[in-house]
Amino acid sequence: MQLLRTAPLLGIALLLLQLLCGCGGLGNNFTSSTAAAAAPTPTAPTPSATPPNATVFNNIQQQSGWQTCGDCGNTGAQGATATYQMNLDIASPSESGDSAQFSIGGTYAYSNAYWYYRHPAPTAAMSSLTYEFDVYIPSGSDNAPQAIEFECQQELGGYVYNFAWQADYVTDQWRVFNYTSKQWEDSGIALTRFTPDSWHHIIAQYHNDATTHTTYHDALTVDGTRYPVNISHPATPTSNTGGDFTNAFQLDLNGIPTAYSVYVDKMEVTEVN
Repeated sequence: MQLLRTAPLLGIALLLLQLLCGCGGLGNNFTSSTAAAAAPTPTAPTPSATPPNATVFNNIQQQSGWQTCGDCGNTGAQGATATYQMNLDIASPSESGDSAQFSIGGTYAYSNAYWYYRHPAPTAAMSSLTYEFDVYIPSGSDNAPQAIEFECQQELGGYVYNFAWQADYVTDQWRVFNYTSKQWEDSGIALTRFTPDSWHHIIAQYHNDATTHTTYHDALTVDGTRYPVNISHPATPTSNTGGDFTNAFQLDLNGIPTAYSVYVDKMEVTEVN
């Protein structure tokens, strides 16, 4: 999986580093696009039944098969390595009684930690995809992140279909990742930082055009408010012609750096071929 693994992120140098930091596919050192989308108008969530041909992976945060490539959110994983850990089977705080804790710390500013879960690979490009979960940030950590990032990624038939979001605490913007250009782009949605000690519900919706090999970020829903975005990117050609399908979660350290933890519950991915 490459989201962030092949591309993610004192005077003038520090300023430039702050502007460039923020995951990458989930990387921390990609530049943000100057072409921002027009600010969307929040709308009520669009109810939709799960299609009968959908495959649903639920409570992914409870699974024991999570993997990590450490600081692979940095380009080429060449940067300094943070201290990081994922703990399963957290009873509190939790909604299901079984949340997961993601933690990051250490002495290296702007470093990151990337975790991913590999699912059975679909044999066709997905026509639509939904990634949702609840996130909880404890008091004391609510302003600590440089960024919080999450993504899904499919590799199939020589193409990488990447679907990534970043809550960027530097600009207070939600950003999407352009996997081909290795840049984060402003989605036009302002980031309202999560109230600490509360659960917040995130839904990211996407679809594919398998004929033109184009991926679409359709909408982001935060705590019941849906923001249509309709941002498209071309799928990225790759020499890997095999199949792969993952979802991922990443934490980025700020410039101090400030250690912090977040909790995730009810993580679910729904894909339709």
